[in-house]
Amino acid sequence: MDKFSQVGNQEVAAVEELYQDYINDPESVEESWRHFFKGYELARTNYKSSKFQGSQHIDKEFAILNLIHGYRQRGHLFTKTNPVRARREYFPTLAIENFGLEESDLEKEFQAGNNIGIGLAKLKDIIAHLEATYCNSIGVEYVFMRHPEVVSWLQKKMEASKNSQEFTAEMKKHIFYHLKLAVGFESYIHKKFVGQKRFSLEGAESLIPALDAVIEQGAELGIREFVIGMAHRGRLNILANIMNKPYEYIFKEFYGTEYEEDISLGDVKYHLGFENEVTSDYGKKVKLSLMPNPSHLEAVAPLVQGLTRSRIDSLYDGDVDSVAPIVIHGDAAIAAQGVVYEVVQMANLKGYKTGGTIHLVINNQVGFTTNYLDARSSTYCTDIAKVTRSPVFHVNGDDVESLIYTIKLAMEFRQEFNSDVFIDILCYRKYGHNEGDEPRFTQPLLYKEISNHKNPRDIYAEQLIQQGIYSSKEVKSEIKAFDDLMNSKYKDSEEIEKLKIKQFLVDEYEPFEKITEANFCQVVKTGVDKEKLLELAEKINSIPKGRKFFSKINRILSDRRQMILDDRIDWGMAELLAYGTLVSEGHPVRISGQDCERGTFAHRHAVFVYEDGDGKYFPLKHLAKDQAPFHIYNSLLSEYGVMGFEYGYAMAQPDALTVWEAQFGDFHNVAQVIVDQYITSAIEKWGLHNNLVLYLPHGYEGQGPEHSSGRIERFLAQAANNNMQVVVPTNPANMFHLIRRHLKWNIRVPLIVFTPKSLLRHPMVNSTMEELSSGHFQEIIDDKLVSAGEVKQLVFTSGRLYYDLIKKRVDTGDSTTVIVRLEQIFPLPVNQIDDMLAKYNKAERIIWAQDEPANMGAWPFLSRKLSHIPFEVVARSESASPAGGLMKQHNLRLNKLLTKIFSEEELAKA
Repeated sequence: MDKFSQVGNQEVAAVEELYQDYINDPESVEESWRHFFKGYELARTNYKSSKFQGSQHIDKEFAILNLIHGYRQRGHLFTKTNPVRARREYFPTLAIENFGLEESDLEKEFQAGNNIGIGLAKLKDIIAHLEATYCNSIGVEYVFMRHPEVVSWLQKKMEASKNSQEFTAEMKKHIFYHLKLAVGFESYIHKKFVGQKRFSLEGAESLIPALDAVIEQGAELGIREFVIGMAHRGRLNILANIMNKPYEYIFKEFYGTEYEEDISLGDVKYHLGFENEVTSDYGKKVKLSLMPNPSHLEAVAPLVQGLTRSRIDSLYDGDVDSVAPIVIHGDAAIAAQGVVYEVVQMANLKGYKTGGTIHLVINNQVGFTTNYLDARSSTYCTDIAKVTRSPVFHVNGDDVESLIYTIKLAMEFRQEFNSDVFIDILCYRKYGHNEGDEPRFTQPLLYKEISNHKNPRDIYAEQLIQQGIYSSKEVKSEIKAFDDLMNSKYKDSEEIEKLKIKQFLVDEYEPFEKITEANFCQVVKTGVDKEKLLELAEKINSIPKGRKFFSKINRILSDRRQMILDDRIDWGMAELLAYGTLVSEGHPVRISGQDCERGTFAHRHAVFVYEDGDGKYFPLKHLAKDQAPFHIYNSLLSEYGVMGFEYGYAMAQPDALTVWEAQFGDFHNVAQVIVDQYITSAIEKWGLHNNLVLYLPHGYEGQGPEHSSGRIERFLAQAANNNMQVVVPTNPANMFHLIRRHLKWNIRVPLIVFTPKSLLRHPMVNSTMEELSSGHFQEIIDDKLVSAGEVKQLVFTSGRLYYDLIKKRVDTGDSTTVIVRLEQIFPLPVNQIDDMLAKYNKAERIIWAQDEPANMGAWPFLSRKLSHIPFEVVARSESASPAGGLMKQHNLRLNKLLTKIFSEEELAKA
């Protein structure tokens, strides 16, 4: 491999070393080099003959090898790939003078032709072959890839065909058909809905026949499902002409006024998703899922990967060749959006790989209004591909046949090597950012060129007319027939009364109920037989004999066994038992996040690493032969990308538990796009159900502003219409029942859990086996230590502050203060809160106590929802930062809170 890489860098020493390998064993070198060295030997043997002109001719052979490599390495810089701009100039060029060759060499024959598969050939023919392969409508970047067999595979494919394909007349008509749909659709809605935003595909219409080719080729290569993610540009065209969403539904979305009841707010038409099953030209069924997405560019990319991986795991028994992701990017977005890097870094990771993504770039050569020269520092917008050393094809968007050839090659490459492939479609955007925008303000020269440029359909039609495949009259007839169809579909749209957003993953969510307030009031029995729990605990606390583990692991297991004997279950053990019961009952469990295998605070230890480092042991994978899968993965250091991935993963498996754990709760900041645009709002925008669980460690313990708050207030600010659960459990049994309830009730809704840090080992934070085997999740936990008749103060609180309040109550000898824990903040259990008020109706002081500043935490939400209760708020002072950075200050502020509740003066007032 290294020798091949050195040759790629034009090092003569490497060529000589490769030649020595050939001398020792001809079969040890790659085939094209074997042919070359065979010719070289022939030339060396006959160096006196006039045919080979001695050693000077041999030097020329090596010069031509450098020339060949120059085309392979840098040919993409000298292509005819840009339909509307002149290319930047790069130096040195591929002129033969730069390789020690002369014009007089053009008519001479050289063995170097073997290296590109054409045998002994004249230099001019070698150059012509290289120009056709690497410098026409397709430019290729690939020699940076490390594996010689992969590079060789691509070289042979491309050089044998000169990066082109001969299409039959029927195939050309098929291509024209899809161009007719793409261009005709955009033209019709441009005239019919003047001035309305649609983010048209005009200038890049060749994407439609390209996507058709992806599906056709993929189906032939065994793919049964594609998961597609894209931004708004061209979405309507893809919905209509690839996904087969009825035209009349799309037209109605331009002028409709009301949705059917199951979607309360909806979204703009160019954000909507769709799923369908289509049939390839050869009769193969292929499922297509175009995921709904927000305007946040590239936000959908990790969801595509997650949903794809979920299908691979659940439907295709791990076969990555049966389902493939397609991500359609814009040039400005792929170059600048950080989540692209995060997603690309997932490509080859065990917990996240999907067998290779087809990345299609609609290269507008301009951002919103920004010139591409101001939009990136890299040469190409696709240079992110080099992170995973994936091949990149740059294709002229006007040359539809070259694009389809490239698509087929890329699809074949993906199936062969399960690697990402990037296809950069150089095209243009006919109008501004949207149809009401004026691009000439910032791009006058570019748009002067674009205004005079023919669309891909008309360009291709001219070619087909010249080739005698169509007459001019036939082309016009085809175009008119489609326009007539559009008129007919528009009339059909007028018969539609209300807009309907087609639900996504309908079959998967058919067994579950529509979410209502009544669902959250249902008590779900989640206890598990004690004998079953003891049996699972024994397996969880066992490791295989005969393998060595880090010595402290034995201590952990010993402590856990003693915990079971003492009947004092801590947080970590209760959590593991919850997962164990679920997989034993047929529910798959997947957890990912930074360092989640051990847990940031070393409480979980769901995985034990062998002492020699060769592998890991997962006790939860070895509970029973017929158990459901259990997976836990330490993620890459990403929040945005990984949370998005897990959201997509959870979407496709509603009967599984999918968890994303933050290292610290507020680290979800970096994934705020996923929280805001999907987790909290997707059900109202798109009817998109999901049961992703977020674990956000939360608690004020003097660790500074970035390690205290999971930002409860942000979630509660978006809590409405039963869109999620926001929970702060305070004991292991309640966490156990919460995890189980999430899959045992008949709704699917995201769950936000603010998990503890110091409480993971707090001596008061434990539960009994009886509490796990019976009962259910408690939205509110009453205080059983104080008699209702003696209560003077009723304190509601949430989270770890409860234990500080309990300690302070003991320390002060108070017997008149009752402390009630609000475990579920949303949906807010108002009836249970009112029951507590009725029970403790003699309380003269009703307090909401929280660790967070008064403008944060749960109080801003509760003050709106419980305005009928005369709460006195005990909290830290309003602040712009969640917490201080000094432990002494933290303790002073905490003591101030406690004193405000339990001081003799305050108690006397009560």
